[in-house]
Amino acid sequence: MYSSNLKGFILAIVSSAFIGSSFIIKKKGLRRASVNGPRASVGGYGYLLEPLWWIGMITMIVGELANFVAYIYAPAVLVTPLGALSIIVSAVMAHVLLNEKLQRLGVVGCLLCIVGSTIIVLHAPQDQSIDSVLEIWDLATQPAFLLYTASVVAVTLVLTLYCAPRYGQTNILVYVGICSIIGSLTVMSIKAIGIAIELTLEGLNQAVYFQTWIFAMVAITCIIMQLNYLNMALDTFNTAVVSPIYYAMFTAFTIFASAIMFKDYAGQSASSIASELCGFLTVLSGTAVLHSTREPDPPMITDLYTPLSPKVSWYIQGNGEVWKQKEEDGSSPTFVTVLRQDYFK
Repeated sequence: MYSSNLKGFILAIVSSAFIGSSFIIKKKGLRRASVNGPRASVGGYGYLLEPLWWIGMITMIVGELANFVAYIYAPAVLVTPLGALSIIVSAVMAHVLLNEKLQRLGVVGCLLCIVGSTIIVLHAPQDQSIDSVLEIWDLATQPAFLLYTASVVAVTLVLTLYCAPRYGQTNILVYVGICSIIGSLTVMSIKAIGIAIELTLEGLNQAVYFQTWIFAMVAITCIIMQLNYLNMALDTFNTAVVSPIYYAMFTAFTIFASAIMFKDYAGQSASSIASELCGFLTVLSGTAVLHSTREPDPPMITDLYTPLSPKVSWYIQGNGEVWKQKEEDGSSPTFVTVLRQDYFK
């Protein structure tokens, strides 16, 4: 059992590294795509023609595949918190490649996320043994989890139909909230599919059960929604802020969903549960620190009246014959008129 958790631990770390990198690669692709068409944040899909975005997408798929396998070997409450590594990767890469400055407090926030995740991992429960998809279906159709699923659907409809059109461009919690809430159902479905594949490879064919295909359809639907709103969040807000907030909310909802469906904390001591709670609060504290260091993204050029680049100054000679453009790095845009004294004679 412990060797199984170790496999899940290693795969989760690999997954986080790939996923963290994909945030940055995809955002660079989104920036390139926005030059030639509508941005993803306003409903544009030009990024689908951008090769760099697809490289980021492939990187994310590799990370998600590693994450998929990790859920087979370890419980969600162990695998999901390790996504904190993706925060570090994306924040550092954004600092280097996207010029999204990570301040010293931001570094402290990242460290708090890692410390909190470590505490959660050290006190994570062992995964329970499941011999059939039918067992997972029984867990998924228990009244408590059905109530959770209905709540997720209701909240998602409110966020997508009411909040997103009105507040999506100004409130980061709208797009990220949709991704996180839907993501908890994605993880539960993926874990079910992963166990079905593992059992099938062992000789117990799970494809004969219609429940397996229901889990697959739920997973595909949720993943498509997550990708769409994650692209909108990345194109609208600073990557160094999107990543930790998405991580914190996604982890919270996933742990909560797993606790309801798989009863992960049944039989655990009060001290272990308290330690995991403290670890999660530490993660949330790190997220809050990162959010406090947010720097607003520079405005996009939308018309001809946008101010000139800070590197450009225009010098106009008074006789109207000479126009010269001069570049001065670090200077602010200034219009200077040089009038020759003999102009008034």
